[in-house]
Amino acid sequence: METFIVKREEVGERIDRFLVEQKNGISRVAVQRLMEDEKILVNGKKMKSSYKIQENDTITMEEEKPKEIELKAQKIPLDIIYEDCEMIVVNKPKGMVVHPANGNPDGTLVNAIMAICKDSLSGIGGEIRPGIVHRIDKDTSGILMVAKNDKAHINLSEQIKNHEVKKTYLALVRGMVKENEATIQMPIGRSTKDRKKMAVTKNGKEAITHFKVIKRFPDHNCTLLEVKIETGRTHQIRVHLSEIGYPIIGDTTYSNGKNEWNIKRTVFTC
Repeated sequence: METFIVKREEVGERIDRFLVEQKNGISRVAVQRLMEDEKILVNGKKMKSSYKIQENDTITMEEEKPKEIELKAQKIPLDIIYEDCEMIVVNKPKGMVVHPANGNPDGTLVNAIMAICKDSLSGIGGEIRPGIVHRIDKDTSGILMVAKNDKAHINLSEQIKNHEVKKTYLALVRGMVKENEATIQMPIGRSTKDRKKMAVTKNGKEAITHFKVIKRFPDHNCTLLEVKIETGRTHQIRVHLSEIGYPIIGDTTYSNGKNEWNIKRTVFTC
């Protein structure tokens, strides 16, 4: 745990820029991620990365030192949807982690992409996430765009940020959803009961999820939904659907754990 006390001459600076200046080797993206995970607090409270620091603010940073991971290319079969000189689009299978991390040092999408693209990947994602523009959970299958150069990475990231990229998800949920279509608008934040989970909370960030029924399966008490999101909060679809009483089948984190078909979490993105 590191502690920083804001001096008078530092007042008014954005906290993410301040911490980048204070800490050699850390990026603004890394700082913003730590703030989202509440690893960085100001006077004991969570703040946005745009927060402008004030004199005598006490900033605490809890930064886990990652174990060194040797990034290597691995010949792993991939379902390639599209490829050109700027990007590659793949259909990630469920069970595959997007990039290496502690506990998953290899066998990831990045390892597989490196074997295909060699050295032709954007470096913006860092050493462990080359080319990775956006991610989906390990047990979620779906289409991902991977940038082959920094220009393409920036362009794709801006399109996602500006909602120019449209994402559609399919989710098989427990229960017979009564509405043919509806919108869930509930704020999502870190759970106060379990810091590893997200939850609907009044102090969370705005989260908006739209869904419509594709098909109901009365004999199995489940419903297939098409889901679209306006915001991209962590675990948003899983949290929202569980909150309204229709947890995703196979989701052991936000569901009741029942899974009579013995299938993994069923969320697909396209």
